[in-house]
Amino acid sequence: MTSPTAVQDTATRPRKSLRVLYADDMRELRQLLEIVLGRDGHKVDSVADGHLALELVKKDLTAYDVLITDHHMPTLSGLELVGQLRAINFPGKIIVFSSELSTSVDTSYRRHKVDHILPKPIFPSDLRAIFATL
Repeated sequence: MTSPTAVQDTATRPRKSLRVLYADDMRELRQLLEIVLGRDGHKVDSVADGHLALELVKKDLTAYDVLITDHHMPTLSGLELVGQLRAINFPGKIIVFSSELSTSVDTSYRRHKVDHILPKPIFPSDLRAIFATL
């Protein structure tokens, strides 16, 4: 007999290992996400701002399957990063994290066709559920 926990773990386990780039100015959040997604078999690179993320993507548009960005960051905000990624035809999925988004900013992200917008705090189970669909 399969336990409910085993069924839930199978349902949220990723289908494949993904290459992830995470841009967030909070070091602790970057470390946490590296641990959570790393345990699930994903390769995670993280950077402290949107400008650094953009530079990495520009070097090789296919280096990452998923880009996760915070909204509020120095140098280049999440919205600016997403706009520039769309302008250079980044083929990966884009996920936005934010502690607060106004209606106009949310609409702007949706115009850029981001794949997911998640409110902070992010729960590992919610993130795993999304990754299981990618």
